[in-house]
Amino acid sequence: MRDEEIKLRIIRKLHIRGCWGTHHTSESNLQKGFPSHLRGRILELAEELRKEGLLVKHPTHHEAQWNLNWDKKGEIEKMLGI
Repeated sequence: MRDEEIKLRIIRKLHIRGCWGTHHTSESNLQKGFPSHLRGRILELAEELRKEGLLVKHPTHHEAQWNLNWDKKGEIEKMLGI
């Protein structure tokens, strides 16, 4: 699976779960649904998406929480073909 495909799956997963604004998902849940050999790569690609401004990471005392960047909603929906 190519990195761009994985990034799109991460974004799609968060979109389906409604992870915008105050609704978020944990790092462990972000990795679920992907093959076990890709799980470390998922977090690396999520960081890349954060640097691109598409994801937002909220550190907590337990584990980081992730959601989609509300300011990039139009761009994200265009990527997903919505």
